[in-house]
Amino acid sequence: MKNYLKELGPGVLVSAAFIGPGTVTACTLAGVNFGYSLLWALLLSIFSCIVLQEMAARLGVVSQKGLSDNIRAELKKPVWRFLALALIFSAIVIGNAAYEAGNITGAVLGLQAVFGEQQISLFNFDINLWSLAVGATAFAILWIGNYKVLEKIFIALVILMSLAFIITAFVVKPDITEILNGFIPNNISTGILGVIALIGTTVVPYNLFLHASLVSEKWKEKKYLKTAKIELIIAIVLGGIVSMAILVCGAASGLDGVNNAVDLAEGLKPVFGDFASWFMAIGLLAAGITSSITAPLAAAYVVKGCLGWQTNLKSGKFKAVWAFVVILGVFCSSLKIQPIQLIQFAQIANGILLPVIAIFLFWVVNKTSVLGNYKNTLTQNIFGFIVIAIAVFLGAKSIYTVL
Repeated sequence: MKNYLKELGPGVLVSAAFIGPGTVTACTLAGVNFGYSLLWALLLSIFSCIVLQEMAARLGVVSQKGLSDNIRAELKKPVWRFLALALIFSAIVIGNAAYEAGNITGAVLGLQAVFGEQQISLFNFDINLWSLAVGATAFAILWIGNYKVLEKIFIALVILMSLAFIITAFVVKPDITEILNGFIPNNISTGILGVIALIGTTVVPYNLFLHASLVSEKWKEKKYLKTAKIELIIAIVLGGIVSMAILVCGAASGLDGVNNAVDLAEGLKPVFGDFASWFMAIGLLAAGITSSITAPLAAAYVVKGCLGWQTNLKSGKFKAVWAFVVILGVFCSSLKIQPIQLIQFAQIANGILLPVIAIFLFWVVNKTSVLGNYKNTLTQNIFGFIVIAIAVFLGAKSIYTVL
């Protein structure tokens, strides 16, 4: 186990990516509104995430190419290739640009919960200084352009985030019996929207692209496949435990009228003191920062694969893509602009993309010409089919919600 912990990296970035402000909010609301009863849904989401991410990681290590690179290579007919790449570009690049403001704002809310709001007036606009600080941090970390440095920073941030939320979960003294009962599905129809939200924030399309690209950066030989698999399971399970800890905080708080994690942090003060509130805020800050880095990074990898660039993290073209996403996010967050139409477009595109990519991934990891002896086994195909069914349902539901 010690050796596998030394290999932590790509999986940690994936778990950091799905535990963003959106997941923190979804888990908080699930806990406040439904108590511990939706813990089973988080368990299902972790299973689904591991199944899809394992296929993406295996594809990355064996082919030494990202997911969008493989799509370009395997879709032979130009019209299908163009449609697929256009959908991917719309969902991931435009989508991540639209969501980046939310990622930065999530980190800002964590800072404001501890230090208060800080604003300056410039050209008759009130600009949030914390938004600039978070954006500058994300920009600086990405600008380094060194995968090993990026890996170490993320491991530190994920450890900080994990400790913050898990410690808070212990501080609020939850009922252990109720927690255990929460892993048994009961009266599913009551919390169906909560179930969809929890699975939807864990199983996200851009993580599949990010993971396939990152493992091909880290591991250059097929002998590391087992290492990559165990590393991603450790990291995603840890991410799942963190998500569960957030839900437990919401459930144990006994609060009503909570709309987000900051409300929960504030609400914990009278009962559990500043200690719980501070740790909740620190966790939200770390979640926002990690997502504000992984979203633009994934967008850059997708553009690289879609356009067939032979570039690396230090390339000017690669940096230009993530810089656009970060700058747009800072602009919208600092001026409190909600790009509603852009977000709705991204939600529809991602709703279509999730099942499409899940099906493509399932198809390509069954191709001997691509993976050879490392193609899917019967068990992996059964698990894959189950997860694809979930992906189709989630995709349809997200499109229906927007329309």
